Amino acid sequence: QVQLVESGGGLVQAGGSLRLSCTASETTFSNYGMGWFRQAPGTDRDFVAAISRDGSATDYADSVKGRFTVSRDNAKNTVYLQMNSLQPEDTAVYYCAACRSGGPYRNLNYYDTWGQGTQVTVSA
Repeated sequence: QVQLVESGGGLVQAGGSLRLSCTASETTFSNYGMGWFRQAPGTDRDFVAAISRDGSATDYADSVKGRFTVSRDNAKNTVYLQMNSLQPEDTAVYYCAACRSGGPYRNLNYYDTWGQGTQVTVSA
């Protein structure tokens, strides 16, 4: 089973940018659709963005559309989430997830494997 490790989280001021990375353990990374989700304290885990196996299709939550960009480099077994114009309401733990069925999917139930999460904190 693929293992996922996120990195790139941290503390940033409102209006700033961060780039999250998620690296997979398997060389069959290109067989998986990938998604990013986030969870703030006391809330459900919400969809942020997703990308198909070959990167040709993407999907975004309305709240991040135009500010966040999901991409992948299958040669590096890595998916990225570039986050610009960050706002305090973007503060959450961000998780990447892998989907054998491809995607991009918004429903977290399609995802088979999850990373451990990385904290993103945006100060006002």
